[in-house]
Amino acid sequence: MSEHVIDIRRGAIYQGQTLVLNEVELSIGAGQFVYLIGKTGSGKSSLLKTLYADLPLMDGEADVAGFPLHRMDPKQVPYLRRKLGIIFQDFQLLMDRSVYDNLAFVLRSTGYKDQAQIKVKIDNALSKVGLQTKAHKFPFALSGGEQQRVVIARAIINKPEVILADEPTGNLDPETSDDIITLLWRIARESRTAVFMATHNYNLLEKFPSRIIKCRDGRVMEDAEQIVIS
Repeated sequence: MSEHVIDIRRGAIYQGQTLVLNEVELSIGAGQFVYLIGKTGSGKSSLLKTLYADLPLMDGEADVAGFPLHRMDPKQVPYLRRKLGIIFQDFQLLMDRSVYDNLAFVLRSTGYKDQAQIKVKIDNALSKVGLQTKAHKFPFALSGGEQQRVVIARAIINKPEVILADEPTGNLDPETSDDIITLLWRIARESRTAVFMATHNYNLLEKFPSRIIKCRDGRVMEDAEQIVIS
């Protein structure tokens, strides 16, 4: 049985003062690829934000990558996030810096100072996402798919235990979306990194079937049946 890198027990997820998900029970093991689905406003993003401590866990207990969210000291949040790779739909890249400098910024902000070590880690991350020759490029000179690969490189550069992805293919064409999901699958398999991915793209779930978690009516549940978009 795989070790749980995400484990929520009787969790209550709030957005401000509004309870959006209640009595959340969720466990995800190392190396698992798990989809998170649900209608807009059903709580998907709030759940992900709680997992990376952007929103506080108001009730219940949760452990993420060995950190107890229910008794998290704010000073521990940066250390938690070193164990996580976070992928956003809108990329959030620094457009005035090269791909190399985008990744170096992440490493320096997490304590790396040795330039040779930084270069090795950046080269390794770019190799894994197939962008070995793009380190000198600026994000605006890359395609949308290439920009998302930079985001994935940024997410995996510190060898995270968990990747949290919020609609990572939302702005991409179908072929590029398939390439990105294939890449995330490979990372999960080869690095034993859990991937928890929110998506509205139900075609991906059919092409790349895996475990599905659904937010519905204020609850989080396993979705083992045929996907219904309505």
